[in-house]
Amino acid sequence: MAKHNFFIAGTDTDAGKTLVSTGILVAANRLGLQTIGLKPIAAGCEPTPEGLRNDDALRLQQAASIKLGYDAVNPIALPAAVAPHIAATQAGRSLSADRIAALCRGAMLQRADLLLIEGAGGWRVPLNGREMLSRVPQLLETPVILVIGMKLGCINHALLSAEAIVRDGLQIAAWVANRIDPEMSCYDENIATLRGLFQAPLLGEVPYLSNPTAEAVADCLDLSALLA
Repeated sequence: MAKHNFFIAGTDTDAGKTLVSTGILVAANRLGLQTIGLKPIAAGCEPTPEGLRNDDALRLQQAASIKLGYDAVNPIALPAAVAPHIAATQAGRSLSADRIAALCRGAMLQRADLLLIEGAGGWRVPLNGREMLSRVPQLLETPVILVIGMKLGCINHALLSAEAIVRDGLQIAAWVANRIDPEMSCYDENIATLRGLFQAPLLGEVPYLSNPTAEAVADCLDLSALLA
């Protein structure tokens, strides 16, 4: 069973969950750790001769040192690039937190040092009329790594996300600041404010990257607090 399991949440869609997740995997690989990355549900998948494929899931599969098959990395692949519950309805499928958690548990049985489960969108993404995707890390009892997309309004997004995560009974294990707006005003002041408000460790600050790669992100991260 994997020694360290974390759920990757973002403050919003396009906060940089996949970029940061792949960076964490590469940083862990550099330490000689065995790693796995999962994207249990992905909307916006393209048809290929092998079936539906999602770019984010493929990047996680590539960055991990343990090469699981695509269906293990992304067991629920949906064509439409919209909210998962809408994409599932359009595809004639239904989603449930229990089913998604069960799929994750299968991968979590692998002998790995670090396993990341990347969410979809922000913390409160619906799966159906009753459940949110946030129910999955609750069922799995996994600590959360929060990716904060650094832009105007990020403090509000970060604090609301953190409040919801804690209210759901989960621990925020760490956070990552990912600069998605190169023109963001008062970046340093925003970082200082977040440092003062979050008790969880900051794994690193990812600058705005014109050519973002997992390797470049890994250079910005220190996983020692995460793996202690």
